[in-house]
Amino acid sequence: MSTTAALTTSYRPAEPGEVREATVCDLLRHAAATVPGRLALVDFGPEERREWSYAELLTDAELAARALLARYERGDRIAVWAPNSGEWVVLQHAIALAGMVLVALNPAYRGREMEFVLNQSGAAALFCPGLYRGFDMAALADDIHPRVPTLRGVHRFEDWEAFLASGDPRTELPEVQPRDLIQVQYTSGTTGFPKGAMLHHMGLVNEATFVAERAGMADGGVYVNAMPMYHIGGGAVTSFGAWAMRGTFVLLPGFDPGAVLEAFEAYRGTHTLLVPTMLIAVLDHPDLLTRELSSVQTILSGAASVPASLVRRTIATLDCQFSILFGQTESHGVVSQTRVTDTPDDQADTVGQPLPRLELKIADVQGEPVPIGAQGEICVRGYQNMLGYFDMEEETTATIDADGWLHMGDIGTLDERGFLRVTGRVKDMIVRGGMNLYPAEIEAVLLDHPAVETAAVVGVPDEHWGEQVGAVLRIRSGFERPTSAELTAFVREHIAPHKAPVYWAFAETLPMTPSGKIQKFVLREQLSTGDLVFDEVRSPTH
Repeated sequence: MSTTAALTTSYRPAEPGEVREATVCDLLRHAAATVPGRLALVDFGPEERREWSYAELLTDAELAARALLARYERGDRIAVWAPNSGEWVVLQHAIALAGMVLVALNPAYRGREMEFVLNQSGAAALFCPGLYRGFDMAALADDIHPRVPTLRGVHRFEDWEAFLASGDPRTELPEVQPRDLIQVQYTSGTTGFPKGAMLHHMGLVNEATFVAERAGMADGGVYVNAMPMYHIGGGAVTSFGAWAMRGTFVLLPGFDPGAVLEAFEAYRGTHTLLVPTMLIAVLDHPDLLTRELSSVQTILSGAASVPASLVRRTIATLDCQFSILFGQTESHGVVSQTRVTDTPDDQADTVGQPLPRLELKIADVQGEPVPIGAQGEICVRGYQNMLGYFDMEEETTATIDADGWLHMGDIGTLDERGFLRVTGRVKDMIVRGGMNLYPAEIEAVLLDHPAVETAAVVGVPDEHWGEQVGAVLRIRSGFERPTSAELTAFVREHIAPHKAPVYWAFAETLPMTPSGKIQKFVLREQLSTGDLVFDEVRSPTH
């Protein structure tokens, strides 16, 4: 338990803790030197299981790093647009060993999203598979390539073995420093366009270590991971937590509740991170009654509100511990976390206390701490802050103030013990199944439809997903109103399917400010009171 003295205002000083001056490269090399034969990585595919010891993982990562250095320069941004796989993990380590920078892209991205991120990041290379879920990713990559001037190479994972063999074994790998940039992770901006949060080695190493330790993971623990590697949860929190504990990272190609249970049994899994929708699916799966799950120690959850009933159900059903995470990409993933020793009430009703060496305050509009229990914006300061947004100085200054406080855009309260509660969001971001969706991006697509004059996208509460996407549209004069099926198909042509609205409403006018901005809080009030009704609903399939 934390020994911090009772707080008198909503400012919590940094809790003591050892922050390691280490890189991701150091984690892998240390494990390969001390436990070379220990199982490091499992690619838990549906038809084939592939395994790497720590010695084998380091060997492959160094081969890939030399192959990268044969083509690209230290500091180049290397984009990965692919589903989970063992090669994804090897390439992630290789990019770090080569002193380059990972740009992780959602495999559901399509043309508009891909072109923007590749150009904004100045990506030098793109790695992708040929086909994924029936979609020709390689064809789209080839189509985009001429419109991204910095992009010098497109590599297919089907050619992975040849790529590994293409480096010069005499090439010396560069010396990488703890504060070096390791990843540009894209998140939303106030304009709706993504912003690339610049993350450094030391931030990822220590944040993941502290999370694993607070979740009770011991040396050699086993993370079963179904989170996507492009997401901060899979590609940083759990994966680097496994390497920090010299443990095993069991990587599923995607989320399947039956496969999660099978992986726990097959590899004696100890820990996993599941957003609430995933966790519900696992607990409801019939295999839960037949799998041997005595190895399960701690279930971690977050990225969306975790109901108290779900916490209690998980602990009772799996006879395990629970840990709730809260944070954001700009702070290398996790800011606060409940301990496995926290009381059931604190586990159910708070998101715990800040991680070590991280200051936190609940601030008023002037940036001053509010009284204990009062609401305000959650702000953090410490080594976990991102380096800034890539090539976006103005946006960086708006997020990290002159005193070094990162303004998270979330509203919360702090009690006298330093336990944090999240009560809302400053921004209009929608959290659907643990994924952050940004209304302005969806609105921009809808406004490209010839029949749509005005579009407003809002979050709609949903028991299963946390929130669903709702759209309120004003149709242009002289146009027939499109059906929800037509609008859904149109949206999916341009952006990932899970971003398409589920609820549709149509209005003659939308509430506006004098400057012409849509007043979404008024729309939400109208929807909650029934003054505005969603009159078309489609069944969510993603």
